[in-house]
Amino acid sequence: MRQAYAHRAVLVLESGADERAPGGAITAALCGHWAHEPPCPLAAHHTAAERDGDRVRLRILFAAAPDRVDEVRRRIEDALAAGQFTGPEGVLSRWRAEESGCDRLAPHERPHARRLLH
Repeated sequence: MRQAYAHRAVLVLESGADERAPGGAITAALCGHWAHEPPCPLAAHHTAAERDGDRVRLRILFAAAPDRVDEVRRRIEDALAAGQFTGPEGVLSRWRAEESGCDRLAPHERPHARRLLH
């Protein structure tokens, strides 16, 4: 039975980088491509990005079977560590991961997490 999890990251974006690019990289890592038909094959997920100057704070919520959580987190970490992603418009965005790791679901995230479970 799937459960909901959270992951957080702080990235430093290069000038002109799209703050949506890391979310696209995560989706490609989890689903094979940023544009795919639902459902997500490994883990239903959502990435929220909040930009502050050249820094972006990411919150990744995902729903996965407990025995797949390590794989999901590894793929997220690998996507962020790659430090670049080419978006749908063909623009290459680059970043440096400052921090990344597992986190607890915040109370306000629980309704969204429940939707990911279904």
